[in-house]
Amino acid sequence: MTSRGDDDPAAGHARTLLRTATRYSGSRCVALCLVSIAATGAGLLLPAALGRALDLLLAHAPATRWVLCCAGLVLLLGVLDAVQTVLTGTVDARTTAWLRRRLTGHVLGVGPRAADRFGSGDLVARLVGNAAEAGTTPAARAALLAALAGPVGGVVALGLIDWWLAAVFLAGAPVLALLLRAVSRDTSESASRYQRAQGRIAAALAEAVEGVLTVRAAGAEGRETARVLRALPDLSRAGHRMWRVQGRAAARAVAVAPLLQLAVVAVAGVLLTRDRLSVGEVLAASRYAVLATGVGMLVGRLAGLARARAAARRLGEVETEPATAFGTRRLPDGPGRLELRGVTARRGGRTVLDGVDLDVPGGTTLALVGRSGAGKSLLAALAGRLADPDAGEVLLDGVPLRELPHHDLRGAVGYAFARPALLGGTVEQAIGLGLPSPSPARIREAARTALADDFVRRLPDGYGTAVADAPRSGGESQRLGLARAFAHGGRLLILDDALSSLDTVTERRITDALFGDGPGSTRLLVAHRGATAACADAVAWLDGGRVRAVGRHEELWRLAEYRAAFGDGAGLADTCAGDAPPAPDTRDGHGEERDSTSGRTRTGAAAGDGTDS
Repeated sequence: MTSRGDDDPAAGHARTLLRTATRYSGSRCVALCLVSIAATGAGLLLPAALGRALDLLLAHAPATRWVLCCAGLVLLLGVLDAVQTVLTGTVDARTTAWLRRRLTGHVLGVGPRAADRFGSGDLVARLVGNAAEAGTTPAARAALLAALAGPVGGVVALGLIDWWLAAVFLAGAPVLALLLRAVSRDTSESASRYQRAQGRIAAALAEAVEGVLTVRAAGAEGRETARVLRALPDLSRAGHRMWRVQGRAAARAVAVAPLLQLAVVAVAGVLLTRDRLSVGEVLAASRYAVLATGVGMLVGRLAGLARARAAARRLGEVETEPATAFGTRRLPDGPGRLELRGVTARRGGRTVLDGVDLDVPGGTTLALVGRSGAGKSLLAALAGRLADPDAGEVLLDGVPLRELPHHDLRGAVGYAFARPALLGGTVEQAIGLGLPSPSPARIREAARTALADDFVRRLPDGYGTAVADAPRSGGESQRLGLARAFAHGGRLLILDDALSSLDTVTERRITDALFGDGPGSTRLLVAHRGATAACADAVAWLDGGRVRAVGRHEELWRLAEYRAAFGDGAGLADTCAGDAPPAPDTRDGHGEERDSTSGRTRTGAAAGDGTDS
């Protein structure tokens, strides 16, 4: 027989999350539970004390002690209520913070797969809104015990006054139990729908904000607004359903609870006429009947718990996506030789890379060239294990990347991207991101290599300028991203279209440094310009999910289909260090191209090393 967690992995992860979160604030939860129960106990003692004081006053007997007792209970209730409020807020805040840290770490550990599955906007909605709602669970559970103790204590107190009073109340108890069960079930279902609709709106909004310039340029503000709010009717229906569920529950409670209270008071009146109860006991019985029928409080608690469980399940869905696992094998000394063996990678049901074999000797520079969608960026991601292949293996200096510890892998591979995310408080921190103890000298040397030092020094506070306050162009952002990669160092440097926003002069100066004595041992570049490919030791031409050919740019330039990968003759005059490429062969190139589907492909610096093998 399978467990509930096996039937619904997300629900199983949600329960684990909530159990761990409750343990994280365990002492405070216990204190909250004790304070809540103490408040309930004081509330249960108060009707008895009031009843006893009333009987003494009616009998003209001394009642000062009981009156003071009542006043003390009222004061105690006020203090306990204040403590309960503080503890509830503290537990909610601590639990929410823990859930956000846990889920943020997990999302970062999963990597791009998390955004691919859920969307960045929906992930933010889960980590912010759903985590806050799920974070109320431990405190709500602790308070629920006290909320249950009130009705149970009320029934027990009625039985202590007279068993007939408890019997009358228990006769209608099954109706209350069914009411509470229906509230919990229906609220949970509608809350799940509501939160899913919120996630869809958040995902669409994140896309619109990211592409706001495109939207404005196209004059599509109205259309994009309609797209973002497309899920609004679903949100409205789910929200109205929640209100209807709680409204029906409240209406039923209003119908059932007063009838039970009236029945208890009526029986107490009959017992009063038979001298089985005193006036004070009738007063106490009426108050205990109210406590015993405290459905309103229970309905609110159960509805809150149902919403929190629905939110926790959405967090559990994120945790079902496994984080990247790392090995324990140490990386030996080596020049940074990169190997891809039979690598296949699929995205969105489509095979992007199909059985790719590639060998990049240490110390060489390989440019990846191909039409849009050929898989260049995906191969670059696989080379540094920002993604894992569906089949095959990627090795660095003979060690599969899967077997490397996280620290060794990230220390050995540096990345620069077309649109770098500049994280950190200041520009200096953004360049030194990931370094255990970045020195100012190292940061500035990397910035000089990336030709970023001059414009950084012109910022209001130089390298100490806050990233958010540092005005910069797209090319300047790319140079900061390159500086970060250069400061990182490592034996393998991967540039995923990281030169695309640079002007020609700046690109040439950076490539001269990069391909000459620049940082990094082995370099893998996604290249869209012939000038970049021309400067590399070799070019890997991706086409149709496979490596079509490997060789020097000037050799491959003779092939018409290779030239077409740059589009409209781009790269015709592209050279490195002033060398003009050979004139294009007028043949179509079909007879000259060698398929790399069999055997292994090896890149080299020599002109003849790049032919397919």
